[in-house]
Amino acid sequence: MDNLTTLDDWLAYCERLHPTAIDLGLARVQSVAVRMGLRFDCPVITVAGTNGKGSSCAMLEAILLQAGYRTGVYTSPHLVHFEERCRIRGEMAQAAELVPHFARVEAMRGETSLTYFEFTMLAIFSLMAASRLDVVVLEVGVGGRLDSVNIIDADCALITSIDLDHTELLGPDRESIGREKAGIMRAGKPVVVGDPVPPQSVLDHAAEVGADLWRLGHDFNFSGDKQQWAWAGRGRRYAGLAYPALRGANQLVNASGVLAALTAVRDQLPVTAQAVRNGLAMVELPGRFQIISGQPTLVLDVAHNPHSVAALAANLDAMGFYPCTHAVFGAMADKDLGAMLARVGPLMDRWYFTDLPTGRAAAGADLMAQWQAMNTRPDVRASAWGGPAQALQAAIAAADPADRIVVFGSFYTVGGILKDGLPRIFAPHAPPQRHASSTDT
Repeated sequence: MDNLTTLDDWLAYCERLHPTAIDLGLARVQSVAVRMGLRFDCPVITVAGTNGKGSSCAMLEAILLQAGYRTGVYTSPHLVHFEERCRIRGEMAQAAELVPHFARVEAMRGETSLTYFEFTMLAIFSLMAASRLDVVVLEVGVGGRLDSVNIIDADCALITSIDLDHTELLGPDRESIGREKAGIMRAGKPVVVGDPVPPQSVLDHAAEVGADLWRLGHDFNFSGDKQQWAWAGRGRRYAGLAYPALRGANQLVNASGVLAALTAVRDQLPVTAQAVRNGLAMVELPGRFQIISGQPTLVLDVAHNPHSVAALAANLDAMGFYPCTHAVFGAMADKDLGAMLARVGPLMDRWYFTDLPTGRAAAGADLMAQWQAMNTRPDVRASAWGGPAQALQAAIAAADPADRIVVFGSFYTVGGILKDGLPRIFAPHAPPQRHASSTDT
């Protein structure tokens, strides 16, 4: 393995190692973790759900950092470069820090074949375990019960929304999907369920394993007006809170679940009300209803299933009037594309469908054909492009300064816009992109 000297070398190697991109199950990755002696000597919060996982992890991290804790956060997929998946004490891991841990996984795996997700996760966990942390936050990749992250026993489980996504892996309905996500629960440990109407399978599993269930609307709740909001749960209340820095009405539900999780572990990880206020005010997460000022206005959102697209539509509607809305859209072929297009269609006046650099993606031309088959507005035009950057440039060329451009769909769609830096009419600049896994959405 002398030729594997950089992070890019290792990521390319991991892409070729296993015959399938997704291979759910814990046996292989657990066996390697045991040989590595992998464990965390601090509390662990595991976050699962259909949507809202990344936002919830970011809020947990921001509050815990404000409380003075040394945090480690694992999330996936990444938007622009791989190192986003690991944050130590609020800072993205450096490539050079990760390389020896990839080598450690390789040395310990023996003949065990690992997917890209499994191999890279073990390398990140190895770095985090060596980093003298006070708390670890782990985001589940797909489902929960059989996701590799579930090799770690959580001191608190947080389940956000539950809706239809990855149905070919998790089951055809919310009850089946809920059962899979409930697999992150542990006996005697708190589980926070932030879905306002959770599947019965989630509640049943909590009872079966003897988890300490915290349910939105029963064990905690929130209220608010246009200026501020309040939260109340078991033995704790917060009043006069500023809205989270992450935009969108759905973020209040996510924040409510986060406060419940922190309240559930307050004996291990006490946080002050000021840490909560400061953390929610300072939290950042690119690509979640991210509005970038300019002329035209740019909105970036990784909504890639019907549930998250419905939230995006509601948030766009609340932005007010724009003469024309231009939509740049790319997605995986296995998504419920018809439901997504139908939900957001009434808000879009021009479409720019794009190819994405992965075999799982639907071609831009195929997306456009599907849209044309269901479009009932003869005044709306569409085109297909070879990549997100080209599609955005076409939208910019066609847009008036008072218009808005919405880039949404797969992480590849938004990441493809950010990887080379935004055009000059928009403010932020992002670093260059590294490898993206074929399992990413």
